Amino acid sequence: MTEPTHIVCPHCDAVNRMPQSRLQDAPTCGKCTQPLFTGRPLDVDSARFERHIGRNDIPVLVDFWAEWCGPCKMMAPAYAQAAGQLEPAVRLLKVDTERAQDLSARFAIRSIPTLALFKGGREIARQSGAMDAVRLSAWVRQHIG
Repeated sequence: MTEPTHIVCPHCDAVNRMPQSRLQDAPTCGKCTQPLFTGRPLDVDSARFERHIGRNDIPVLVDFWAEWCGPCKMMAPAYAQAAGQLEPAVRLLKVDTERAQDLSARFAIRSIPTLALFKGGREIARQSGAMDAVRLSAWVRQHIG
């Protein structure tokens, strides 16, 4: 028997346990009954960031961005498109570096957009600069195997 996979709900942040094999079956949250995967990136603050990084068993891709950043705005549609391609294998988060300056400092974000890929609560890869959806998905898949 395989270990259950923990998935944090993008709506209520409850941690759900399920078999890995059920991730493709459009699972819903046991607490709020909303879909666990929406095909869209999730905007998070510092507290929600900690919950999703620390409790999701699937890899988590984070886009560190800011409203005033032209390349960030240019990459936003590609990031949203990548979410539809990568879920349910990867959760995609967006962190506004202006609102979550503690995270910007903690992860030494020096340029934006910066993508950071986390697995098991640890950062495993980082890429600065805007990418299109195809390159972004390929970069993620390269690092998660």
